[in-house]
Amino acid sequence: MDKLAIIKSAVEQLVPIHKVLGIEVSEVSEEKIIIKIPFSDLVIGDARSNRWHGGILAMIMDVAGGMVGATTFDSFNDKITTIDLRVDYLEAPATEDLYIEGEIVRLGNRILVSKMKAYHKGSSNILVEGKGVYYILREKDKK
Repeated sequence: MDKLAIIKSAVEQLVPIHKVLGIEVSEVSEEKIIIKIPFSDLVIGDARSNRWHGGILAMIMDVAGGMVGATTFDSFNDKITTIDLRVDYLEAPATEDLYIEGEIVRLGNRILVSKMKAYHKGSSNILVEGKGVYYILREKDKK
């Protein structure tokens, strides 16, 4: 199994909340990932208006921002952790599936900066955007 297939499997199968929410990796390549999260009752934050929960949106933005960094791993023992996460809620997403895209902005020896955006399929309208800063601990640096 190649590295990108392992990343897809890890996102979809290894984290229990991802499985519960039905998160799927639609696309993964070097420096980019697109994650689909289906709309369901589990993601509603405001029952009065049937709107997405902001915490769910922030969590999936963090997943996209961090997992795009995993495409740079040299070893399966490399690790990544969030240093800082900024999420801007530009417009309330509709009650339909969301796509969250993560891209690498800058990659140093240990620090990764990524940008994320959420949108509905077929729309160029960005609903949520974010920026993440991550620390990468590479196995080769542990020695």
